[in-house]
Amino acid sequence: MKKLSVLFAAVMMFVSVGMAKAQKMATLDVLGVLNAMPEKKKADADLKTFLDTKQAEIKKKADAGQAKLKQYSEEAPKKTADENKAREGELQKMQEEIAQMQDKAQKDLQAKQEVAFAPIEKKLNDAVEKVAKANGYDYIMDANSPAFLYKAGADATAAVKKELGIQ
Repeated sequence: MKKLSVLFAAVMMFVSVGMAKAQKMATLDVLGVLNAMPEKKKADADLKTFLDTKQAEIKKKADAGQAKLKQYSEEAPKKTADENKAREGELQKMQEEIAQMQDKAQKDLQAKQEVAFAPIEKKLNDAVEKVAKANGYDYIMDANSPAFLYKAGADATAAVKKELGIQ
C-alpha cells in the first residue's frame, strides 16, 4: 500500500512538472489578415463578377417567363382548354429550368470559391507556421473566435502580415 502511494505521488509530481512548463500562445486576427491579402481581394472581386453574371442570366430567364405568363393570362379566355393546358406546362417547365439554373449557379460558385481560396488559405497557413516557429509559439488562436474568454497573450497578426508582405 505504501508503494502505491509513493507511486501515485511520483506520478502527480511528474504531471504537475509537465503542466508547469508554460506554453507560449498568441492570437491572430485571421479575418483581418485575409481581408488585407491582395489575393483574397482579387478572388472576391472575381467571384462577385461571376455571381453577378449568373444572376443576370437567371433574371433574364425569369423576366422572359413573367412576360409569357402575362401574355398567356391575357390570351387564356380566347384559347381552348388544351392550348391553355399546354401553355401551363410550358410555364411550369420554365420555372423548373430557372430553379435548375439557380442550383447550378450555386454549385458553380461553391466550386469556384474552393478553387480560388485554396491557395490563399495555404499561403496564410504557411505564414502562420513560419511565424509560430520563429517566435516559439506553441499555439496561435484566432482572435475572432467566440471561444475566447480572456485574451492577454502575444498578438501574431503583425508578424503574419509582415511574412505575407502586406500592411
